[in-house]
Amino acid sequence: MKLVADRLKIGGLKCLVPLAALALVLAVGRGASAQGILLPFAGPINQSMGGASTAAPIDAAGAMFWNPASISGLQSSEMSLGLGMVLPTTSVASSATIPGVGTFSGSTQSQPGVMPIPTMAFVKKTDDSAWTYGIGVFSLGGFSTNYPASPFPAANSNPILTPQPPGGIGLGSVYAMSQIYQIAPTISCAVTDRLSIGVTPTISLAYLDMSPLVFSPPNPPVAAGGAAQYGPGFGTRFNWGGGVNLGAYYILNDAWHFGATIKSPQWYEPIRINSQNQAGGPTQSKLDLQLPMVVSVGTAYTGFQRLIVDLDLRYFDYANARGFSQSGFSPNGAVAGLGWNSVFGLALGGQYLLTDRWTVRMGYSYNSNPVPNSQSEFNVASPLIYQNIISMGFSVLIASNVRANLAYSHAFQNSITGPIYTAANAPIPGTSVTNTVSSDLLQAGLSVLF
Repeated sequence: MKLVADRLKIGGLKCLVPLAALALVLAVGRGASAQGILLPFAGPINQSMGGASTAAPIDAAGAMFWNPASISGLQSSEMSLGLGMVLPTTSVASSATIPGVGTFSGSTQSQPGVMPIPTMAFVKKTDDSAWTYGIGVFSLGGFSTNYPASPFPAANSNPILTPQPPGGIGLGSVYAMSQIYQIAPTISCAVTDRLSIGVTPTISLAYLDMSPLVFSPPNPPVAAGGAAQYGPGFGTRFNWGGGVNLGAYYILNDAWHFGATIKSPQWYEPIRINSQNQAGGPTQSKLDLQLPMVVSVGTAYTGFQRLIVDLDLRYFDYANARGFSQSGFSPNGAVAGLGWNSVFGLALGGQYLLTDRWTVRMGYSYNSNPVPNSQSEFNVASPLIYQNIISMGFSVLIASNVRANLAYSHAFQNSITGPIYTAANAPIPGTSVTNTVSSDLLQAGLSVLF
């Protein structure tokens, strides 16, 4: 192993290591079909519409999540509950040629398991009042990755997952779990019969576990012949943050409705992680992360009997969000960030009242890929590259004022491939890292109208 480590250092491959794992960075939410780190919908009704809701307030959760002003357009007061189960399917493949040693390549499937996505929303409309009030609790985003280590040297070694030097050339096992939740007290005022404005001062909680802790400098070796290694990153807690959402909702006539909203960045207190060095001594790391600003505009058409169609266009400003905008390795060997681009997205959904009891919906959402191919290495733990998501669902009245809701979404498979970099941020010839993801999400819930 020492011979291999020496050759790696000579060949500039010494840090196949700080590799991508770092993707774990996150700051934010749940790893399912997402627009980057952010979930594109809230609750089963909004999910079955593909997340389209900025100009079509058809349920409390979707209206509050995407446009606080639109809760004035709900037909009645409402309490809605939802629980989703998401299963991401993720794999990473890598290859590397070590001069004088050989070529190694392999592919590994992640074992993230099924993750829950809870949603709660309450909206109160008052007769003869211009004011509508609400509060929601949403799963805002996140991810989960769990890769086992790969043996080295072996014919099927997956270089990125082999042990850290000197025992291998990678990161070892890679684990990351991020959960991001948001509490959203909301108020909307109907300024006129056609125009409403709304505001939501958001309160967010973000949790992040990761191993290895690539966002901190590697720890120096404790013995001669050793190598610097990244420590574990499990000693953390939920971190508090917040922001504000502003929205407007306008009814042009009986057929056309318009909406616009801006979500400020979600700012968080520093994420502090207790770790340890190779000698078992304590170390502490601090990560400074935020969620991006999101701008949405939408239009809905209700001119057809029993049918509502909504189209939303969105912009996610990842390129100016701390933790997402930076890229590559810092001079101290820590990963600087995920290197994401800002993205545009759309959500298109339709709802049809099949009978007085049954309502069916379909939706489609798309966003450009936030992760460039060149940053594939740095997003092994957070390969949130979903682009095309199709959704469907239905609601059925089970009592005069209670409806049961069910939705299913599938995020189609997508991949990115890029090189492995040295600690000097130079691509290493003959190396590659490929991240491949898809996802399925099933969500059920109840809505009570009053």
